[in-house]
Amino acid sequence: MNWVKKKSLPAIETISFNNHLCNTLPKLWHVLHSSYNLAENRSINLGFLNDIPQAEIIDWPPFSNQEFKDAIDKYSSSSIPSPDHIFWRHLKPVILNDTCLKKIVVIANACIALEFWPSHFKLAATVVIPKPNKDSYSMPKSFRPIVLLNMTEKLIEKVISNCLQFHMVLSGFLDPNQLGGIRQHLTTDTGVYLTHLI
Repeated sequence: MNWVKKKSLPAIETISFNNHLCNTLPKLWHVLHSSYNLAENRSINLGFLNDIPQAEIIDWPPFSNQEFKDAIDKYSSSSIPSPDHIFWRHLKPVILNDTCLKKIVVIANACIALEFWPSHFKLAATVVIPKPNKDSYSMPKSFRPIVLLNMTEKLIEKVISNCLQFHMVLSGFLDPNQLGGIRQHLTTDTGVYLTHLI
């Protein structure tokens, strides 16, 4: 893979599933798809949502240029490209150009105002890679998928995520003990809290 550092890949065996060898692409696709999408088409009871009291509707503030500059600074320039072959190192100079940045902000604000997500943003490519240090690579669980998304979509999604998290914390929608996936909460915070409980 030309977008990662060279490494010695493990000797790959033929993947087997339910004692059948996956020696054709359709069989292999079926097995990997079944392994990674176990929850697909599973029925979900959403009735519990009716018990949640309706909160006051909050107006969504328009995005600012600074939110995009802050969001893109967090991404590594050496990360893998998107399906459209754009790297973060390509998008970062675009964000530094005020004219280009304003266009991206306009697109993001339009997506929210129109409640529309462009089909181009929904395209993804999945790369299946071997997990390191496995004794055997004959089982699907010895591999993991990486989903590659459009870079502009990922950037807009990151800004939306930051805004949502800010409003959820501000409005008290999150439990104070919710630490996972929350900005400005580190693993050490979880460790200190756990030590306190013990």
